Amino acid sequence: MRIRVRSLLAVSSLALAMPALAQQAPEDAEAETQGEIVVTGARTILPANALPLTIDVIDRATLDQQVAISGSVVDAVANLTPSFSPTRQKLSGAGETLRGRSPLYAINGIPQSTPLRDGARDGFTIDPFFIDRVELIYGSNALQGIGGTGGIVNQVTVAPPREEGLSGRALVQGNADTGFHGDGLGGKVAALLAWRAGRFDAMVGAAYDKRGAFYDGQGRRVGTDLTQGETQDSQSWSLFARLGYALGETMRLDLIASRFELKGDGDYVAAGGDYRIDLPTSSVRGTPPGVPATNRTESVALSLTDSALWGGNLVSQLFYNRSRDTYGGEVAPIATFQDARIAPVGTLFDQSQNRSRKFGGKLSYERAIPGFEALTATIGFDALWDKTEQRLIATDRVWVPPAEFRSLAPFAQANLALFDKALRLAGGVRHESVKITIDDYTTLASYNPAHRTAPVSGYAVSGGSPEFSDTLWNGGVIVEPLAGIRAYASYAEGYTVPDVGRIARAINRDGVDLDDYLDLTPIVSNNREIGVEVKRGPLDASASYFWSSSDQGSLLVLVGGSYEVQRQRVEIQGLELNLSVRTPLPGLTVSTGYAHLLGRTDSNGDGAVDQDLDGANISPDRFNLAASYVHGPLSARLQTQFFLSRRYDGLARIYDFGGYNVTDASIRYQTRFGGLTLSAQNLFDAFYIDYYSDTVRPTDNAHYFAGRGRNFTLGWDLRF
Repeated sequence: MRIRVRSLLAVSSLALAMPALAQQAPEDAEAETQGEIVVTGARTILPANALPLTIDVIDRATLDQQVAISGSVVDAVANLTPSFSPTRQKLSGAGETLRGRSPLYAINGIPQSTPLRDGARDGFTIDPFFIDRVELIYGSNALQGIGGTGGIVNQVTVAPPREEGLSGRALVQGNADTGFHGDGLGGKVAALLAWRAGRFDAMVGAAYDKRGAFYDGQGRRVGTDLTQGETQDSQSWSLFARLGYALGETMRLDLIASRFELKGDGDYVAAGGDYRIDLPTSSVRGTPPGVPATNRTESVALSLTDSALWGGNLVSQLFYNRSRDTYGGEVAPIATFQDARIAPVGTLFDQSQNRSRKFGGKLSYERAIPGFEALTATIGFDALWDKTEQRLIATDRVWVPPAEFRSLAPFAQANLALFDKALRLAGGVRHESVKITIDDYTTLASYNPAHRTAPVSGYAVSGGSPEFSDTLWNGGVIVEPLAGIRAYASYAEGYTVPDVGRIARAINRDGVDLDDYLDLTPIVSNNREIGVEVKRGPLDASASYFWSSSDQGSLLVLVGGSYEVQRQRVEIQGLELNLSVRTPLPGLTVSTGYAHLLGRTDSNGDGAVDQDLDGANISPDRFNLAASYVHGPLSARLQTQFFLSRRYDGLARIYDFGGYNVTDASIRYQTRFGGLTLSAQNLFDAFYIDYYSDTVRPTDNAHYFAGRGRNFTLGWDLRF
């Protein structure tokens, strides 16, 4: 089942860095106990209904079901979350938002993003086969550290074995479009072995996924995005290992390592469409120039936890993460790469690659105050170092200069229970100290307007080491007059840095000194939220209203074929409604969800918002409807997502969104020899232009992409 926890944002560093690794409880630890749900990844031993948080937990069964339908964790989250934008079904997640802001993807609390140069590949860094559950934390909040102004998507890897000896599981899947085209066939095989002997346990696994070409609802191949990268016509390898050792009754040491690589096969090139007659971009056989778009991530984390250290709970973690994201290249549309000193303008081919590595640590200690057990306090410290650059690999040039990032953040949180827990107060403070270091560099020639008529260099930029610090506050209150009925309110400040790489590479004037360049200043977002929740009997319902603002927001704007950042004031408000009812028919549950979002920005710099955010920066309103059935060995789900039409105030009518709906289905039968699953994405084979293409690049015939049509997945999985 999908566990839903709706409370407020405000508790201890929610850094989810909690080694779900080390504090993995049995699956039934997330079951209801007198109306309380314990979420082990929330970096606290308090039950979730004691926390002012808005959390959704997608459990293993639900995640497997959604991944069988769509193929990825990103799509699974988007399918189930009304305030998450529809995915692009591409390797790049640029423009995919949660509550109108960027989500932070994490694995066991380790951030997968690159704060200095957001490559938008952080949703594809591990195979879903190795994920036990996904925890969503909504809204801007600095408690998770840098990033995640829209929320956190934390992927918790599989738990260590609980039984002595050998155990494991295996998966075999096949996928085909509705026309069963030969090039549309795909498949996946995966296996995980686990072993436990006394205090020691170990796990090792591998997954291989081959994806065929995608076809739209009219039987055409979906267009290929050569630059940003594709999940179609690709293959991926994912390796996973985990070693654990119990140092004592309450103390545990865990080491987790993973490697993931997704690489395009390079079998197709794009064939332009025609937006005037609603003809989408397609793909034809051909060999793209350069190296196929690739995403590669390697990660290792060591955690030490003790749930009874001096009467409290200690969680510590060290991690290292390295990524290399290669983007496809083109000649004509990417004027940014042109340099008449190398080749005549309009003839030079190039492609870029992000190279990033980061390491850091997280430490927290939580316990009830002796003699005043109603008050639980947490203190902690988080540190992160990141070094990133973006190179043009065909000509060996630097596009984004090597940049170093350092974040140091002590924090403290408190949670006070009053009147037999009918009233709870939570609050805390976090101090962020950030330093960004970039040496002197020269921009690409194309940022100098004279490059079109003469062989000139770009602009010389004086590097620097700007430092920023801020103290960020949060607070919340929960009133629970009856078990299962709650009302709540909160205030929290979120903190992140803009896409420094995009800003640094796009400087187009002389005399810029990065030490006092205002566009590098961090983004502070103020998030307020109120809501109610009812969880009684067969009813699970919630309603929340939130509004957030940032004086110097960060917006993606398409400039000359590549996306750059503009700093503008941003205000966002939204309403989320969710309802789930267990019907009198045993095993049948019906559910619905609705999200309404409104985002505005200050387009003319006068301090007042005057224009709607576009489709690259906010999702459409959405209505979800689903029915799930579980009875004995049989389980099934039917779900429909209605993306509602929208007109954007202040933008030309061509950017209006017409809306569409997609229905998915899945059925599973468990036998003594494993489970059989048959799933269908876009069951009724609806034809539609995807949200991003329809609202961001509606007149770009080379990027006018249709969504994927009906496709089937048949799978068999076995646990032993």
